[in-house]
Amino acid sequence: MKTATDPRHKRREYLVQQLFAAGFHKHSSPSVEQIWKHLDQIDPLIIAAAPEWPLDKLNHMDLAILRLAVYELVVDKGEPYKVIIDEAVELAKQFGSDNSPNFINGVLGHIVTDEIKASDS
Repeated sequence: MKTATDPRHKRREYLVQQLFAAGFHKHSSPSVEQIWKHLDQIDPLIIAAAPEWPLDKLNHMDLAILRLAVYELVVDKGEPYKVIIDEAVELAKQFGSDNSPNFINGVLGHIVTDEIKASDS
């Protein structure tokens, strides 16, 4: 994240808010439809990286941030993984609880490590 006014950061803020709302309504808005379509690919990665936290027990905001970041890491692949993780941690600082940044960083680090290992095989 360069600044809080960076258009890419603002877009991620908006998408996290939309994913957060979609989590309660169990359907997506058009802005997050592509992410929502890939939940069958995204959610198992989150579950595997944080097995002690079932999705229904996760803080809804943390889950929204993780879903966006995992989508960017695994499906979109438009940014380097370090940028995606840094943005997710910044969003967690902004929207999450005190523990959210460390939790988000740990889960995404685990996913990146597993994805790198899988692609090297």
